[in-house]
Amino acid sequence: MHSFEVTGGRQLHGDITPQGAKNEALQIISAVLLTSEKVAVSNIPDIIDVNLQIELLQDMRVKIERPQRDTCIFQADDVDIDYLHSEAFRKKSGKLRGSVMLAGPMLARFKKAFIPKPGGDKIGRRRLDTHIIGFEKLGATFTYHAEDGFFHLEASSMKGCYMLLDEPSVTGTANIVMAAVMTKGTTTIYNAACEPYIQQLCRMLTRMGARISGIGSNLLVIEGVDQLGGTEHTMLPDMIEVGSFIGLAAMTKSDLTIKNAGIENLGIIPEKFRQMGIALDIKGDDIHIPAQDVYEVQTFLDGSVLTISDHPWPGFTPDLISIMLVVATQARGSVLVHQKMFESRLFFVDKLIDMGARIILCDPHRAAVIGLGRGQRLRGITMSSPDIRAGVSLLIAALSAEGKSIIQNIEQIDRGYQYIDDRLRKLGADIKRV
Repeated sequence: MHSFEVTGGRQLHGDITPQGAKNEALQIISAVLLTSEKVAVSNIPDIIDVNLQIELLQDMRVKIERPQRDTCIFQADDVDIDYLHSEAFRKKSGKLRGSVMLAGPMLARFKKAFIPKPGGDKIGRRRLDTHIIGFEKLGATFTYHAEDGFFHLEASSMKGCYMLLDEPSVTGTANIVMAAVMTKGTTTIYNAACEPYIQQLCRMLTRMGARISGIGSNLLVIEGVDQLGGTEHTMLPDMIEVGSFIGLAAMTKSDLTIKNAGIENLGIIPEKFRQMGIALDIKGDDIHIPAQDVYEVQTFLDGSVLTISDHPWPGFTPDLISIMLVVATQARGSVLVHQKMFESRLFFVDKLIDMGARIILCDPHRAAVIGLGRGQRLRGITMSSPDIRAGVSLLIAALSAEGKSIIQNIEQIDRGYQYIDDRLRKLGADIKRV
């Protein structure tokens, strides 16, 4: 296993461009199973999770050309359905939560699917209820087989219906939409997720011949069609990388410009960082973060302590809560960080406390951060990355810290951030992969 060896305290300088969006990629790559025609996808992030999803399609006999690392041409005209019930699929897909999104396209086109217990980050319970209940409402049946660890889904006849989701799950919405686009009749999904990545998926499916209205809202109406055709699609910039780079600039007192940031799809993210006192200058589709010696946290209008919490889109994405918590450690002022959606995502704060941060972990969902206001730098330590976002948060902390840090289990970081050490070195960071 590899580690990052980081010597902190360097100010960084230069331009950096975000990769294609990881969370969008896993949906889009699954959707290519809906047609036998070619689907060309560009701006694909070259990261472990996405490459593993592409490998799964190859194992299913989907034809794949990769003229460049960020471009794939898929053709699913000879799919091996039985591979999805194999031990090889169970082992490989168990490492990747995104594999669950193969189920919707498989049900729509081939009338059966197999879902292994989901893998991915260890950040608490991540239930599949929304997916399964949605499929059942469309007419699919499912049974869980404990002996092989698979959910078995069959859909000899599915029919459109009205459904109210119990939660606006992004992957659940994507899966149900992909199942519904080739299901006879009208499917109405209320309380649907409406993240930019869901919008991107719906627009791609529309170009393929699907009939979807309400894109961008939490009420989607889908008129089923008999078949879909090929298309071309380009991924959005990854909003989580954009937020990570804003946090990196603030923590290291660096002057950075994030190029091609996809401003119109960032929602409330820039405003949340401004609440932390971070200066942002938006020029066209770029974000310039000037070097700041001090950034001061705003309070609410009544003078009470600022709370940063996650919420379904268009609220603040939960994937940036870890970044925001780290940024708060060197702010002037105090912040209550409230991670509502996952109960284990704040359990990396013990490493930050070991580095000298002043944090009170109130419970699995809330942490009170008393900013050091640059009065005391964090100190380098040896630590391990528990999940993708916590891993990058610890990397940002290490880059701002005094002395040397060792970050172990960096395969977690590689799952979500492509060539991160090379890209940071070009900005002047002292980071080695060992």
